[in-house]
Amino acid sequence: MVDSLGSRMKFAVVAPSTNTSVEPEYAAMQPRGVTNHFSRIAIPDTKVTDDDSFMVMLNTIRDSTFGAVDVSMSMEPGCVIMGMSAETFWDGAEGADRLHKRMLERTGGVPVIMGSTAVDAAIKAYEKVGSPIRKIGIITPYMPVGDANVQKFFEDQGYEVVNLVGLKSPSPMLIAHESKQTLKRAAIAVSEGVDAIIQCGTNLAFAEVAAMAEFWLEKPVIAINTATYWHALRSMGFADQMDGFGRLMSEF
Repeated sequence: MVDSLGSRMKFAVVAPSTNTSVEPEYAAMQPRGVTNHFSRIAIPDTKVTDDDSFMVMLNTIRDSTFGAVDVSMSMEPGCVIMGMSAETFWDGAEGADRLHKRMLERTGGVPVIMGSTAVDAAIKAYEKVGSPIRKIGIITPYMPVGDANVQKFFEDQGYEVVNLVGLKSPSPMLIAHESKQTLKRAAIAVSEGVDAIIQCGTNLAFAEVAAMAEFWLEKPVIAINTATYWHALRSMGFADQMDGFGRLMSEF
């Protein structure tokens, strides 16, 4: 159901309470008549120093996700966007499909957009107008256990992960504190010998960096927040294009 401000679409966005990047990046991309409404997954800003503490964080998110979804449904959104990343890659393609089905059950059939499958759709959009993309470089803010699940998802889709940089951010909130210079260096580090660069982790503020990197690396650089919001718009029938967020938003 739409309203006076969201005359075309009301998106519900479910994101961790520690995430301060996804909301402003989505806001910068929203077209006229489309509104974003955030429901927060309440989690503490726990320290993340290794795989075990990473799993503590992830399990805390899992425990609170469906409650946040339930809250978001009270405003009758036309579509639900998962403004979170790691869980959408977990256990590879099968895990992503399983999560998507559970989310649809929770929303009562209201469409659900996830970061993992949105990035895959973005890759395929680039392939329609360019060369096949098979070898990829990946940037994440995760510990190795998170990186392994991201890699599994893409390998399940038939891609070869050639390079991967996990930034090992020390807490979920501090992911947003990674500087543009750090993200630039990470993009350069994973760029050699790949057809495209993929960034995961919705609290990494990578949308602007990705657009710049795509220009000077001359290959697709896909930020997960850009891909997810783009996929939500296109899935709901909106063809609005926008400059400043790379070819994905300006051409496809």
